[in-house]
Amino acid sequence: MYSLLLAIIYIAFISLGLPDSLIGAGWPVMHTALGVPVAAAGWVTMLIAGGTIVSSMLSDRLTHRFGAGRVTAVSVLTTAIALLGFSLAPHFWVLCLWAIPYGMGAGAVDAALNNYVALHYAARHMSWLHSFWGVGAAVSPYIMSFALSSGQGWRGGYRIVGFLQVGLSAILLLTLPLWHERVRAKRPAAPGAGEPAAASAPLRLPQIWRIPGVPWVLAAFFAYSAVEQTAGIWATSYLVQARGVSVTTAASFASFFYLGITGGRFLSGFIADWLGDRLLIRGGIGIALGGILLILLPLPTVAALIGLIITGLGCAPVFPAIIHATPANFGANRSQAVIGVQMAAAYLGTTFMPPLFGWLAGQLSMQLFPLYLVVFAVILFAATERLTRAVDRAAQQG
Repeated sequence: MYSLLLAIIYIAFISLGLPDSLIGAGWPVMHTALGVPVAAAGWVTMLIAGGTIVSSMLSDRLTHRFGAGRVTAVSVLTTAIALLGFSLAPHFWVLCLWAIPYGMGAGAVDAALNNYVALHYAARHMSWLHSFWGVGAAVSPYIMSFALSSGQGWRGGYRIVGFLQVGLSAILLLTLPLWHERVRAKRPAAPGAGEPAAASAPLRLPQIWRIPGVPWVLAAFFAYSAVEQTAGIWATSYLVQARGVSVTTAASFASFFYLGITGGRFLSGFIADWLGDRLLIRGGIGIALGGILLILLPLPTVAALIGLIITGLGCAPVFPAIIHATPANFGANRSQAVIGVQMAAAYLGTTFMPPLFGWLAGQLSMQLFPLYLVVFAVILFAATERLTRAVDRAAQQG
């Protein structure tokens, strides 16, 4: 039962990544077909992000009422229906309407799955599962490319991924009894760990905010997302405009940043249980800062290219390790509520920080790119250290 459910969760994480890069891969064709400017993609992504933030905040209430298995199955089905709606949308405004349930489904399943894995599986699985998310995100552009080259158009790309999601939701619905099994793998204990009774009712945001360490973990997720998404979106432009790298080479190394994250999460899974969440977080941030410094310093251009890959490798273990540490840091009875707001903070960073850098670069200079990354990487380090102190202090007092 343990292995079967774990396999299903791995598949679910791949499905989480599948839709995320579809719009980027298909938009050059989509905006022409829908008769809107290129910049209109921002409206779709903002609506998706808004839906994910709302559903992440509601995840504690939903999981309390329906359970992680049902929330995951219904959320995947909601996302599937929204993707099929994308494939049928005759106008841009219809696409925007479908973006809302798309985001709502994605946010709920993300929070529910992350909490379930943090509670029931070892740290290595959290790293590997997030690596599998990267597999899904990497595969979907190829699905869109296949649809475009085979004459199915961009609608065909969304249709293929939508039907894949329908199939996964069917599997999840059929295997709901497995989610009730209290399978639990051994994982390293951390300060604050324990087996408190489940919370009797969902926690409200003010209650979550007052939990020692929560403001710091939210700052950490916001800062991490600012680093990852800004690097992923603007690295190519920086290399071309500020370093004089050819567009082809710059695009390749920007993709290596994401390969560094995916590969780094796969590799960190082998040492996650041995090092523990705290060392993974500190080591990852340190490596990421080293990579950013290679981009920042006036060294030959090849150093900046290598630095981008190292930054991705450093980012790799941070996000999954912070999530996996949540039950130990805040208690298993409150982890779903905390992970929900953590996901919301991450989506806020993803949504607003890359556009802010784009505005600053337009007003000042693209040379700000590594400095911007350094600022948020330092905030990330400071926030995680303050989180550790707050959790340790609460454990000593309680």
